[in-house]
Amino acid sequence: MSTSKADRKERSTVREKYGEDYYQRIGKKGGTALKEKRGSEYYRSIAQKGGQANVDKYGTDHFSEMGKKGGNTTKERQGSDFYSRIGKMGGAAKRQKNKE
Repeated sequence: MSTSKADRKERSTVREKYGEDYYQRIGKKGGTALKEKRGSEYYRSIAQKGGQANVDKYGTDHFSEMGKKGGNTTKERQGSDFYSRIGKMGGAAKRQKNKE
C-alpha cells in the first residue's frame, strides 16, 4: 500500500471514530494555544509574510484582475444596484459611529 493511500485510510478511520468536525476542533484548540503562546501579533506577521510571498509570486496585476473578476461576479449575482445599497449602508454606519 502506498503512503498516500495509507494516509487516506487513516484519515477515514479517524473521521469515523471521532466525527466529521474532529479536525476543526483540534485545529481551533491548536490555534488558541498558539495565540496564547505567541500573541495575536504572530498571526499578523505570518499573514503579511504570506501575502508578500503571493505578491512576489503572482505580481500586483494578478490581484487587481482577481478583484475585478470578483466584483463582476458579485454584480451578476446580486444585481447592478447591489453596490449602491451596501454603500448607503456603510455610509449610515459611519454616521452612527460619528454621533457616538
